[in-house]
Amino acid sequence: MRKEFSLSTGKAMINFTAKYCDNSEAVFNSYGFKRVLESYLRTIKRKESNVYKYIENCFGKDDQIVYDEIVNVFKLLIVLKSDEIIKLENKYDRFLEDKDKFILFVEDLYNFWRKLERYTIVQNKKIREGFQNVSFIDANNEFSKLILNTYRKIEENAIGLAPKVYRQLPAGGNAGVILTNSSWDMPEEYKLLKNVPFIESIVLDPPFITYPKKNTRDGMFTECFENPLKKGCSINGDHWFCFPAKVGSLLAYIYFHRDFMAHGVTLCNLFELASEEEYRGKNPDLVYVFGARDDSEEMQTVFYDDKENDIMLGYVNYNEAIDYFGYMKKMTLTLHNLIMIKKGYLPIHGAMVNIITKNGKTANVVIMGDSGAGKSESLEAFRKLADDYISDMTIIFDDMGVVKLDGDNKPKGFGTETGAFVRLDDLDAGYAFKQIDRSIFMNPDKVNARLVIPVASYKEITKGYPIDLFLYANNYEASGEELDFFENKKEAIEVFRSGARMAKGTTTEEGLVKTYFANPFGPMQKREDTDVLLKAYFDKFFESKVKVGQLKTRLGIKGMEKNGPEKAAKMLLEQIRNL
Repeated sequence: MRKEFSLSTGKAMINFTAKYCDNSEAVFNSYGFKRVLESYLRTIKRKESNVYKYIENCFGKDDQIVYDEIVNVFKLLIVLKSDEIIKLENKYDRFLEDKDKFILFVEDLYNFWRKLERYTIVQNKKIREGFQNVSFIDANNEFSKLILNTYRKIEENAIGLAPKVYRQLPAGGNAGVILTNSSWDMPEEYKLLKNVPFIESIVLDPPFITYPKKNTRDGMFTECFENPLKKGCSINGDHWFCFPAKVGSLLAYIYFHRDFMAHGVTLCNLFELASEEEYRGKNPDLVYVFGARDDSEEMQTVFYDDKENDIMLGYVNYNEAIDYFGYMKKMTLTLHNLIMIKKGYLPIHGAMVNIITKNGKTANVVIMGDSGAGKSESLEAFRKLADDYISDMTIIFDDMGVVKLDGDNKPKGFGTETGAFVRLDDLDAGYAFKQIDRSIFMNPDKVNARLVIPVASYKEITKGYPIDLFLYANNYEASGEELDFFENKKEAIEVFRSGARMAKGTTTEEGLVKTYFANPFGPMQKREDTDVLLKAYFDKFFESKVKVGQLKTRLGIKGMEKNGPEKAAKMLLEQIRNL
């Protein structure tokens, strides 16, 4: 990003490297303030709001004059009270004398600014007027304090009184990123990504709440047989960022357009951000290009197995329909799973937890199921109920993991994510993972509201835990025991392979649906290869005395959204105590 400021689709990018404002006058003289004020004035003019009528009545209809006069008044209010300004410049008497209307305008402008998604950026290369020797975190804090103090000073001098209540609301950047240049040996067809900077570190100012345009994911990721980057794809390096992620044992370069910045930043709560030493000069296992403009008139959600360059490539073109974090997360995991299948490992769509009881027993439990099956809800209900019996509980994976065979021992489970993408609709406050103030919220006021929160360390998820219980999350059957086990592998494979569940609104599906192996993110696209793996792995499960069964969460049954997971959790706890 070369500009000092950009404003696009409700997202403000503030480039501290190009310009860092350290006083109120610098703010009012900045290109960024000009863009924000002009955008605000266009918005209220289009609405024909009372605030705009008040401004028009004071300064007329010429946009440039209106802008210049507002900036002049703000500059004067930093040092003078409104009565003093009117004495010096009587042309402002109409604007400042009606204090109620003026404060209404200031509050409206301030709220317009705060409703924007605000990102601060620092690049390694220093430019004049830019961010120099101040640390990035301090710079973010000082910038936020500057905006807040400027807003307060203007209101105080306009009214003539100090406020009685001070609310320390985040007024600077919601999130900040430090960028560095990329340097990997790109094959020719990937050279259009050459100028996209890598994210080196991220700072969040919670609560981080985003409002994407979509709240569900639709369709499947499909395979294409020609590199999609060759087909009229356009990448402007100034408008793109790359999040280098450690997805399980794989190195991923996730490229995204700035209009989807919230999703890109949210990745820091889901995947381990690779350090510069871990990615510098290294080719990735997978590349994901999210939000590229191309010649296609239809939405493209495809992957390409680039065997020549040993890269699994994901590609989603620019479209408002992809403005949902599920498209960012699930394609990344699909690419991971496709590589795992090629390596002979079994990808699992589900949750895994390592449990240590107070009497010293250890149990590693996998609960498998598609979106909305109740796997995460059951584990959180289990955590809530288990205080008297459990000394430690570690999440290995919350959505996607992989099982690997380890010689003559039990199959082992490994995680892919350090965080969880959790559906809020079926959870009460006691179900939330760890500290709620570490979460990133998405559309908290809508159906299928989500939060993304860290739940485990990278070291924990990649350690590998021998599996004791391998369970299918059955959310649709009301009758029978909450937990029962299969007597033979044929019966078990049939249930696991069918992947039945009652859809819960996390996608556009409705009713009882079936998904191959409850995993549309790799296994469904590679059924034949996965069928071979299923036979080998279920042979090993039964041979190594892994208890294979189904846990009836009943999450898909009306009225059982809370009681279902809780009863399942009680039965699971009893089973672990008897291991």
